[in-house]
Amino acid sequence: MTDIKADHILDAQGLYCPEPVMMLHNHVRDMGVGEILHIIATDPSTQRDIPKFCNFLGHELVGEYVEQELFGYYIRKGEC
Repeated sequence: MTDIKADHILDAQGLYCPEPVMMLHNHVRDMGVGEILHIIATDPSTQRDIPKFCNFLGHELVGEYVEQELFGYYIRKGEC
């Protein structure tokens, strides 16, 4: 894991595409600009989907990790 301090945590373990990104989209909508979300997932497709989500919608992927079967991401909400 990393030392990034998250303002919110989203547990998407056990969910498969497209559910983790749909949950991410809904959660980010309720966050303030600049806040950081830590998302934890088990679906390997998030390695492709979450960076694309961030790039497309103007959010910053500030960190990511893989730890055994878990995929973790830290996303800073952009101004969109």
